[in-house]
Amino acid sequence: MTSKISGKAIAAGAAIGSAAIAAALLYANKRKERKTPDQLPSIPSGEPPETD
Repeated sequence: MTSKISGKAIAAGAAIGSAAIAAALLYANKRKERKTPDQLPSIPSGEPPETD
């Protein structure tokens, strides 16, 4: 018993798989960004930071 898969079904499966992978990568990147501090720590010497 063999089942024949049409080209449309293969294309739909590939699109769903690609979308799932893209969503997982976006989710992982957002979680990684959330762990980083929002601001740099203040300078302990009391001097103003040098900026360009």
